[in-house]
Formats: sequence, structure tokens, C-alpha cells
Amino acid sequence: MTTAPETRPNTLRWWALGLIALAQFMVIMDTSIIGVALPRMRDALGFTPSTLSWVFNAYVIAFGGLLLLGGRLSDLFGARKLFATGWAILLAGSVLAGAAGNVPIELAGRIVQGAGAALIAPSALTLLMMLFGSNPKELTKALALYGAAAPAGGTAGVFLGGVITEYLSWPWVFYLNVPIAVLALFATRAVLPGGASGTRGTVDVIGALTVTLGLGTLVYGIVRAPEAGWAAAETWIALGAGVVLLAGFVLRQAKARTPLMRLSIFRAPRLGAANLAQVFLGAAWIPMWFFLNLYLQQVLGFRAFPAGAALLPMTALIMLGMIALAPRVIGRFGPKLPIVAGLLLLAAGLGWLALVRANGSFWVDVLPASLVEALGMSLAFIPSLSTAISAARPEEGGLASGIVNTGYQVGSALGLAVMTALAAASGAGALGDPAALTNGYSVAFIGSAVLALAGAVLAAVTFRRQ
Repeated sequence: MTTAPETRPNTLRWWALGLIALAQFMVIMDTSIIGVALPRMRDALGFTPSTLSWVFNAYVIAFGGLLLLGGRLSDLFGARKLFATGWAILLAGSVLAGAAGNVPIELAGRIVQGAGAALIAPSALTLLMMLFGSNPKELTKALALYGAAAPAGGTAGVFLGGVITEYLSWPWVFYLNVPIAVLALFATRAVLPGGASGTRGTVDVIGALTVTLGLGTLVYGIVRAPEAGWAAAETWIALGAGVVLLAGFVLRQAKARTPLMRLSIFRAPRLGAANLAQVFLGAAWIPMWFFLNLYLQQVLGFRAFPAGAALLPMTALIMLGMIALAPRVIGRFGPKLPIVAGLLLLAAGLGWLALVRANGSFWVDVLPASLVEALGMSLAFIPSLSTAISAARPEEGGLASGIVNTGYQVGSALGLAVMTALAAASGAGALGDPAALTNGYSVAFIGSAVLALAGAVLAAVTFRRQ
């Protein structure tokens, strides 16, 4: 499938962009809307402090592990068809997760949601390129609006989760998806371009399962390590199996006649560097969101609704920065400077957030640092995303969008797994002890700051070489 634009009425094209941005908003919101509801879900379903992160990781691992498959299917069968299929699967998973009465069913619902998101995300980016790819100025504007939907969805999900958890009940954080998915399914045929039906080829299902199982096993080993012990056989078996599966995936892609991910695509100028930046953005940002949410509720004592509302200033600044600031900075300085500067600002904000106190306050301990982080995210996200997408050949738009989304989600899953292990080892499992919880969360913020700083250094080096 190519990404050549259709001849469509201009107004309809922007309505289509609205639907595409809604898709990005929703698949990212589903990673965050459960944040405020986590304490209620823990009590209702029987999660432990060490297993609670799997409500997030079950979704992200399915999402990140199957994104390459979603990108390939988008290229083979047509982006609009995969877009609609993804919404239907997301709807089914949302119903299952909301109706769950125990941990296994809840995690199964989250996995189905993640599988649906893995079809929606790459097909949405392919559709965006079909609509706006021929006009660089319009493409930058469209990508800015699309990019702003991601962190806005992440942080707005926390706010909506607070409202729903406070005034309804936690299952409604999943049921909210149902009417939105139905609306999206009706709107898809009306406003999105059909384009070509796809290209011929085969699908590497074994490769998709290998990378998903490898990522899940690796995350399991990291999350379980504080409880089982880093020297335990269980830990090293899981870590070793995860590494072997991921290495097997790469080897399979190198030798397969029709690989899920053509490794030579990374020879495209700057594509590898931009994807690496996305990995470190996810690895630093998502743990910050996860533990900041817990700090607000379990240490500062915020109820569900105030905890969600506390992150609205960050949401507003991210959206403003991505729409108004990032495109201007990219136009004047190119992608490298805003990516490096954004990651450095994110690291600085995380380091500031690590100074949180057990007897702290939102205005002193949270708000200033969160605004610095938001500015950094808004600067780095758009240029890394647009560079990664535009570097690929037009006929591989689905693959490129699958790779960049995979990078962000894999970074999110591994970053959260590592920070969960560090936080648990530093006191974050001691429910009811504000000092111990704060210490654990502070360690997670420091670790996330280190990841953001490492991402800035690597971006500076790799962009220089390409």
C-alpha cells in the first residue's frame, strides 16, 4: 500500500485527521486511565503491590509486541480495514476488562485491548500520511496535532479516570471506550480514505508471537526480581528466556523471505536515531506518570478526582507545546536540537520531582517539576515521531509507524518494569508508610531521570553520525 494522498474535500480531510487523532488519544489514554483506579482495582480484584503494575503492562506488552504485526497487516490489507478491525477488538477487550471479577480475567481484557490498539496505531499513522504526505507544511501541522493527542490522552486519561472512579466505579474506566469505539466505527467509512486494498505478501505470525512473548517474559523477570530475589533461578530463567526470544526474533527477521520487520529499514537516515529517542521517552515518561499518580493518592492523600485534576496543568502545557512551539522549533533548528533539549528538560524535571517529601504538597513538590517535564516531552516527541515516519519509503508507511510506536511502548514496558523493581526494593511496597512509599517513588523518579539523560546523550551522538 502506498501513502499517496487521495483527492478529497479539504474539510473532510481535517475531519479525518480528527478521527485519527482521536484514535491516538484513545490508545494512549487506555494506558493511563487505569492509573487513578489502581488502588480500587487492587482491593476489588486482589492484586498485590508487586503485581499491580501488570494492569498497565498487560496492555502495553500486547500493544508494543503486536505493533509490528499491525503495521505489516496495514500494508497488506489496507489501513482503513485494519483501523476499523482494531476498534472492534478494542471494544471487546474493554467490555471484558470492565466486567472482570478476578485478576486473570482483568489481565486477559487488558491484553485484548492492547491487541486492538496494535492494529489502530500503525494504520492511523498510515492514513495520516495518505492524507497529508504530499504537502510538507500540512504534514508538519497534522503530525503536531496527532502527536499532541498522545501525551494529552495519557494525562487526560488520569483526569477522566479520577472523575469516573470518584463518581461511578472503576469498571467504567473501561466501559468509557464502548460508545467511543462505536462512534469511530461508524465514522471510519464516512471520513477516512479507502486507498489501495493493500499489497501482496505473507504475515510472519511466528515472529509477532516471538517478540511479544520475549518482551512479556523479560518484563515478568524484572518485575518479579525484588520478590523472588535477583539471584533466584526463577529470575534468571525468565530474563534469559526473554533475551533468547528477542534475539530469536531479530535472527528470524534477518533470514525470513518476508520478514515482519525488514532490518535494512534502519539504514534510512535518522530512522534509527529517532526511534531510539522514542524508546527513551517512553521509558522515562510512563514510570513518572505511574508513580506520580500513586504519590498523589497514597502519600498526599488525594482522592481519585483531585488526583486526576492535579495533572491537568501538565496536559495543557504539553498540548500547547506540541501544537504551537514544537513545529516552530523544528522549522528553525531541525529535529536534533529539540529532541536533545526536550530529553534534557525531561531529565531535569524528573530530578526535581525526585525531591518529593512524605509531608509535601502539590504546589511545591509536584506542579513545578511536572511543568518542566511537560515542556521537555512536548519538544522531543514531535520531531522524533515525524523523523521516524518520514524516513521510511512510502510503501512501508505501516511498518515505519509500527516500529516507532513499538519503540515507545517497549520503552514504556521495560522502563516501568525496571522502576517498579527499584521502587519496590526501596520501600514502595510498604502500604500505609508514607516515608517508605515516598522513598521508593523518589528512587523511581531518579531512575527515570537517568533514562531521559541517557536518551539525550544517545540522540546527540546518533543524530550526528547519520
